[in-house]
Amino acid sequence: MPRFPNIAEHAHSVSARVYSKLAQRARAENAEVFPLHVGDTYRDPVPAARAERQLSDEHPGLHKYAPVQGEPSAIDAFLDYVQARHGETLDRELVQVMSGATAGVSIVCQVLLEPWDEVLLPSPFWPLSRGIIATKGAVPVQVPFYTRLDEPGFDPEAALEAAVTERTVALYVNTPNNPSGRVLSADSIEAMLRVAKRHDLWLFCDEAYEEIYFDREPPEAIWKRPETRDRAIAFHTLSKTYGFAGARIGFTHGPKRVMGAVRGMQTFHTYCAARPMQFGAVGALREGGGWVEESRALYRDAGYLAADALGVSRPEGGTFLFLDVSGLLEAGAEDCSAFLERCADEGVLLTPGRSCGDDYARWVRLCFTSVPPARLAAALEKLASLFRTPS
Repeated sequence: MPRFPNIAEHAHSVSARVYSKLAQRARAENAEVFPLHVGDTYRDPVPAARAERQLSDEHPGLHKYAPVQGEPSAIDAFLDYVQARHGETLDRELVQVMSGATAGVSIVCQVLLEPWDEVLLPSPFWPLSRGIIATKGAVPVQVPFYTRLDEPGFDPEAALEAAVTERTVALYVNTPNNPSGRVLSADSIEAMLRVAKRHDLWLFCDEAYEEIYFDREPPEAIWKRPETRDRAIAFHTLSKTYGFAGARIGFTHGPKRVMGAVRGMQTFHTYCAARPMQFGAVGALREGGGWVEESRALYRDAGYLAADALGVSRPEGGTFLFLDVSGLLEAGAEDCSAFLERCADEGVLLTPGRSCGDDYARWVRLCFTSVPPARLAAALEKLASLFRTPS
């Protein structure tokens, strides 16, 4: 029990920073800085989604509270999106508008996790996922996974099974994956589902990159499978698909017995998502289909350009490269700190791999969509020499 001047024990597991403190160093040495550490896009959303298009004359009470569940028009637009994209008809009562997927995951963790419960977190993972689980006092159990899928003899099911304990209550699944760019194969998904069913685990389905896949058929959503309906909670966001990150709008849905509690829990956290931006979400969902197709092609070209420039495998989806820089580090280096400093000295900011998992201290993450193509090419030119020759 923490008393003055101490803080709660679980707060120690949450980093005050997800990204590195290298920006100041980069700015001191360079006229131009390339923020490839930020998972965002250089593209503005479609005009109908933009903040300046949401007018009080068109939306009476624009600046009042929205309904806790969400604006009916936003829910309708999302339901139509799901029907068109996934061929599924969702019960509107099971959909909750959230302040982005971050809020969605956080509130669901508040509903489903008790202190010291364990969540299987295949790594590398979205940097915030570990901290969100930890803020509940639960334990994110890291399982090196996405970077091992091509290893001879690697057994996805056995790797997850070995991490299960009597405290395990959920499995977090993210495909396409941030940061590895992997799209899970049907076999890998089946392996994950067998573990979840065997141990009666909840499935947390992170759909942030569901529309960002390259040169392949659209990935099939795990949450829509009949065998997962009673255990899967899905988190969708407009941040990545529609270039709408600053709006903080997402949609969460799951089983009835969960979503009623989620709606009640949201009341005590964010109450509702921002009302003006929910109308912006309607614009994105209704008018953004062509924008999404164009973005997918642009992001594919950017990802392939970055991978080819650095001599690594091309991403299958998402907006990142996840790079093993072990061979570029000084002898005896335990992590990539010095390498990140060399990149910053060139004006390029990357994310330390450790933020995506404890096993990745000698890796870095690069976002290839955070700057326009010409700026990306300039950044890659600066990085190329660093990736060829150890210091």
